[in-house]
Amino acid sequence: MAKKTDYLFSNVWTIPNLISFARILIIPLFAYLFYKGELIWAVAVLALSGLSDMVDGKIARRFNQVSELGKMLDPIADKLTAATIAIMLFLTFYKAENETLKMFSWAFLLFIGKELFMLLVGAIMIAIGIHPGAAEIYGKIATLVFYCVMVVIMAFGPEVGAFREWFTLPDTVMIVLVVVSIITTFIALFSYFPGAISQFKERFSAEGRAKALAEKNAK
Repeated sequence: MAKKTDYLFSNVWTIPNLISFARILIIPLFAYLFYKGELIWAVAVLALSGLSDMVDGKIARRFNQVSELGKMLDPIADKLTAATIAIMLFLTFYKAENETLKMFSWAFLLFIGKELFMLLVGAIMIAIGIHPGAAEIYGKIATLVFYCVMVVIMAFGPEVGAFREWFTLPDTVMIVLVVVSIITTFIALFSYFPGAISQFKERFSAEGRAKALAEKNAK
């Protein structure tokens, strides 16, 4: 197993990787602030996470700090953050006094399921010696849309918005924004299927099995 994962630990301590580590570490902070009703600070933490996600890839390419671990840490940070946001909003909407919000709370379960599914598939790929690919353009777009929509909801959403006293999103507008994010999220999910299926086929082809056996015997 060590042989299969050795490639991950080359060129680990880079600025982009440290940013990704930091994004993972502040997830509990976001959840705590949200749970305690410190919504302005929760929005600030989420916005900071989103901004850092936009710059770490640029830093990696600009300063030649691209690493195999970084290619995995970045989407892991995205998925853990997205799942946490979705969980917190699901719980909030499920307990809302607004019946429309309560009925719509199930939508956030789609985000949670998608992120858990991709984390599971990624773990399986690593376990059998397949290198999960970096985020494609559809994934980057979906992540950007998700962050923007969730920040808007947490800032101005009914019953949850930190600044709802100044402006509150109409229920219909909020639902449309969430649906748009769901659509882009699942387009991104389906865009990963062809590449992942191709990698699984290659891994379990005669050549792939022979290569895996050779690596096992070389230990």
